[in-house]
Amino acid sequence: MTVLEVRDVSGGYGAVQILSDVSLSAAVGEVTCLFGPNGCGKSTLLKSIAGALPLWGGTVTLDGTDLTGQPSHKVLSQGIALMPQGGGVFPGLSVKENLRMGGYTIKVRRELDARIEEVLDEFPRLRERLSVAAGSLSGGEQMLVSIARALILQPRFLLFDEPSAGLSPKLTTDVLARTAALAERGIGVLMIEQNIKQALRVADKVYVLVGGRNRYEGRPGDINSDKELMHLYLGVHKDEGDPQ
Repeated sequence: MTVLEVRDVSGGYGAVQILSDVSLSAAVGEVTCLFGPNGCGKSTLLKSIAGALPLWGGTVTLDGTDLTGQPSHKVLSQGIALMPQGGGVFPGLSVKENLRMGGYTIKVRRELDARIEEVLDEFPRLRERLSVAAGSLSGGEQMLVSIARALILQPRFLLFDEPSAGLSPKLTTDVLARTAALAERGIGVLMIEQNIKQALRVADKVYVLVGGRNRYEGRPGDINSDKELMHLYLGVHKDEGDPQ
């Protein structure tokens, strides 16, 4: 089984350290969720894994291949795609142009066209909007464009930074269900998500960061049974009648 391994990773911005010796592992075919309060280093960790930020220390490997210190385009070529918060569509480009950007490393046009057709078969709603500017789509449709674009290169892992950000509760449910479907087809999903209760329904494994450090590792059932952890680190309010 292909596994993404992060070991003792430290990093930050400029002279400001954000991450301190963070470790985690995520497997293909599973949804691994990363929780924690704002500013704890979740997005910094995903960017560091994807090669968008340099590591100060530690290692990142995929199926035993060392990706430590590799630039983002080389990490992408190894099968790890990062989806920033909000999806990061190119608003002035059409849906089709956005999809083509997802396959910019594919040099053979016929192969790229075939990959685009594959994702359009999976996302038929986008086929109807190929000529529409991505920036004019709804938030949910923009997220579909982003997911479809990421799938052009047939990644082994997708790193999601809050895929439900700005979406309605219904669309949040739809997007999280789609992440679970990606895992079912054999793609690894490492996801930051603030909608904790909904994310726990699709998660196979959970990590919690606090202050740039590992605070918790376990399965969703373990977290649900640990109310103190939920209250302190996951932002879940005490239910009426809980002891104070």
